[in-house]
Amino acid sequence: MLTANRQVHLGNLAVAGVPLAPFPGAQPVMHFSQDSTLYEEGDDATCYYRVVSGLVRTCRFSQDGRRHIDAFYKPGDVFGFEPGATYRFTAEAVTDCTVIPCRRRGAEEPEVQYLYSCAMEHLARAQAHAQLLGRGGAAQRMAGFLLEISVHKQAGVLELPMTRQDIADYLGLTIETVSRTLAQLQKLRAIRLLAARRIEITSRAMLQELCG
Repeated sequence: MLTANRQVHLGNLAVAGVPLAPFPGAQPVMHFSQDSTLYEEGDDATCYYRVVSGLVRTCRFSQDGRRHIDAFYKPGDVFGFEPGATYRFTAEAVTDCTVIPCRRRGAEEPEVQYLYSCAMEHLARAQAHAQLLGRGGAAQRMAGFLLEISVHKQAGVLELPMTRQDIADYLGLTIETVSRTLAQLQKLRAIRLLAARRIEITSRAMLQELCG
């Protein structure tokens, strides 16, 4: 939900003295005061935004209240692109800021819509990976990784195509830490290690709890 203090019309806006290029579908300029919310996670993703002045952050809050900052957006940057119908992050004004909202277009050429969907899927995966690496401990990272690769499976055995070294490099851990962490998750009865690349998830709830 938009919570701007006031609105003005576009006029001759510029960033660092350089006039802004036309912004198709642009709505009236919006001003937000420091620490106010532009939109919240779960709101309908009706617009994306260009920053004219100030600084905006996008973030997500875990179940235990911890905040993960996804990105900062400075003048000239555009944010708010989403692959689905709702925002996956909350957008907040770090400082007093001015933004231009742009309504998402309802209909596109099929080829353009397909490329947009692919780009948004890639963005979502990159953001999920960044959030995964931002988690504190090895157990949290590993739990998040297992949930990520088993997203389409509620239960059963995972046949991992990647090596433990691949997993270590993906999670920013050592291969020894990966092995120790998998053993730890087995002791917690979250998983069962059937072979080097075969893992049975026995408690998704436990993995989700570890992720916070």
